[in-house]
Amino acid sequence: MNKSSKVNRKVSPPLASTVNPNSRKMESSAAAAASGGNGVTISSRSNDSSPSPATPMEEASSSSSSSKQQQQNLEQVIESIQNTLGLLHQLYLTVSSFNSAAQLPLLQRLNTLVLELDNMMKLSEKCNIQVPMEVLNLIDEGKNPDEFTRDVLNSCIANNQITKGRTDAFKGFRRSHLEELEQAFPDEVETYREIRAASAAETKRLAQAQSILPNGDVKVKAEI
Repeated sequence: MNKSSKVNRKVSPPLASTVNPNSRKMESSAAAAASGGNGVTISSRSNDSSPSPATPMEEASSSSSSSKQQQQNLEQVIESIQNTLGLLHQLYLTVSSFNSAAQLPLLQRLNTLVLELDNMMKLSEKCNIQVPMEVLNLIDEGKNPDEFTRDVLNSCIANNQITKGRTDAFKGFRRSHLEELEQAFPDEVETYREIRAASAAETKRLAQAQSILPNGDVKVKAEI
């Protein structure tokens, strides 16, 4: 074959060799950024697992259920106390007229009393009630425990009268002091009264806002 008949063929380079090395680096960097650098895919959606704050209605419902549970526990303790008193009365009758035939009923009632006392102790653990030592001392002395309530009320009335007298004295001093200041500084006293009126109106507005229940009703103060 002659050299003139030879066909010069131009071999094209492979596609892989024509890719720009810089573009490969950019692609690998983007893949690493998308995977978080450690092979973990990073999601753009943030997971907020923090619990949402309770609404005022939920807090009121929880407080109401808690108070009902406490009232129910107290009623169970009172019922257990009444049962214990009934068993003690039965034991008294059995012992006062004891004979050989009453030995078995006596043992049964003693066992029932022990079980009832154990039940009372378990129920009392669910009640958070504090009894003043003065009441227990009055009961031990055979006196009426209502005397403690009477003494506490009389003490509160006496302390209330003392506090009321001090409050009236301070109000009188403030009134006379403000009158003397008004004579010496009338403009400043007028500004002071305007500030006090604005502050009182704001306090009243906040008090009315706090007295609104979650359902839209308004709290009404019970008259004693």
